[in-house]
Amino acid sequence: MAQTALLRIRELYEIEAEIKDDPPEQKVLARQQRAAPLLESFWTWLNDTRAQVAPKSAIAKAIGYALKRWKALTLYLQEGHLGIDNNPVERALRGVAIGRKNFLFAGNDAGGERAAAFYTLIETCKLNGVELFAYLCDVLEKLPTWPNKRLHELLPWNWKNPTVS
Repeated sequence: MAQTALLRIRELYEIEAEIKDDPPEQKVLARQQRAAPLLESFWTWLNDTRAQVAPKSAIAKAIGYALKRWKALTLYLQEGHLGIDNNPVERALRGVAIGRKNFLFAGNDAGGERAAAFYTLIETCKLNGVELFAYLCDVLEKLPTWPNKRLHELLPWNWKNPTVS
């Protein structure tokens, strides 16, 4: 049963590999045409399989986990900027997990929270291909006079480098 589930998931990842360089709008179309039917079939298979296995078995728990989170697991079908998984985020957080003991010396809770905020900002810039130094220079200069209603424009995924035409 697990082998069947993995083969179905592999098909979804193969689609993602083929469309990885497409613009978000094209990804949505491809996912709707190709991945949505596979996911619909997978959902049916999960429900049918859950009815056939012992309720407390590991496979039943895994199926229950997937079905409980089905809406979140399939959200990527409608959002072309989302990936099929959160592996890039997991990789970005690896440094936090490795440095956990070092972060004990942030001084106090407030210092730790500030460090976490900066770390998040830095990793978000990396994930969005934003040049960190240029971003920080520009945003820190603009921030004191920037209107609160337009703060979203300064987020790394919305920011436009003024030195690049």
